[in-house]
Amino acid sequence: MEQSTSLNTLQFSDGAMAEIRRYLSHYPAERQKSAILPILHIAQAEFGGWVSPEAMDLVAEILNIQPIEVYEVATFYTMFNLKPVGKHVLEVCRTGPCMLRGSDQLIEHLENRLGCKVGETSADGNFTLKTVECLASCGTGPMLQVREQFYEDLDPARADQMLEDLKALTVRKPWEENY
Repeated sequence: MEQSTSLNTLQFSDGAMAEIRRYLSHYPAERQKSAILPILHIAQAEFGGWVSPEAMDLVAEILNIQPIEVYEVATFYTMFNLKPVGKHVLEVCRTGPCMLRGSDQLIEHLENRLGCKVGETSADGNFTLKTVECLASCGTGPMLQVREQFYEDLDPARADQMLEDLKALTVRKPWEENY
C-alpha cells in the first residue's frame, strides 16, 4: 500500500484503515485485490452508507488497481448503495413466500408511514426504502433487513415499533468502540 499521490481528498479514518489493513493481511501482496468486497463494505460504512465515485477511487488507490475494476464490482452487487441513503436502509424481501405472507401490504404501509416510495429516502433522512431478493427467511415473512438485523413476521404495528426503535438507535461502525 503506497502513500496517496492523487487529488482525492477523501480519506479513511484511522479505525477504518486499521480494519482495511487487517483484511489485507489475509492476502499475499500480489492478491490483495481479493479484499475488494470487504473494503467496499468499509467504505460504505465510513462514508455515509453509500459508495461515491471518490470512495471507489480511494479503494482502487489502496488496492493499487484501476478505478474501473472497483466500479465493476460496486455496480454489480446490489448491496452497495451508489447514491446517498438514509441513516437506516430498510430492505424488504419481495419474493414469492414473503409476498404471499403480505410483503406488498408491508411495503405500502412503509411507503405511507415514511412518505416515500421504494428507492427513495424519507424527508427526515432517517430511512431509505428498498426491495431486495430473497433474504432466506421464507417462513417468517413478511420481513426486512436493516444492516445485518432481520425484522420478521412484520405487521403494521410491529413495523411502526421497529421504525421508532431505529430512530432512537445510535449507528456505530464495526471498528468503533461499543459496536
